Amino acid sequence: MKVEKNKVVTITYELRTADEKGNKSLVEKVEIENPMVILFGASGLPDKFETELEGLSVGESFEFQLESDEAYGDFDSEAVVRLPLDVFKINGEFDAENFHVGMFVPMSDEEGNMLQGKILEITNSDIQMDFNHPLAGKDLYFIGKIEGVRDASPEELDHGHVHGPGGHHH
Repeated sequence: MKVEKNKVVTITYELRTADEKGNKSLVEKVEIENPMVILFGASGLPDKFETELEGLSVGESFEFQLESDEAYGDFDSEAVVRLPLDVFKINGEFDAENFHVGMFVPMSDEEGNMLQGKILEITNSDIQMDFNHPLAGKDLYFIGKIEGVRDASPEELDHGHVHGPGGHHH
């Protein structure tokens, strides 16, 4: 069975990024004990990621690179903002112990879309946050293996995600 739309695909991989000098460093390692399981065609991963896997079979290895514009886009300096400390107060109090530089904070925009912001700086009046994807502006290097391919169930297709091991539980 081959990787194609509406198949549940199980993969293991190593993800690396390169610094300005081209030295690659490991960002993430997904092993067989806790593999990535996706509904192919509805994974939410970059399109080029899925294109690179399409047509592969169980046991086949892959190795490819995604340029930043094929992955999570270029770094957007306008996505780095300062928000008034009042935004983070609960009952008029700012709980400084629960906020620190480097922390990711789940937030939502005016339309209710969920965002993740990384705290860059905390001052007495505001918090500087970066709402870029953590891999924005980076080229991604993947080496991995197709561990499993199966037909998606009608319920998985209807819900748009994998159920069961490695997937979503209702």
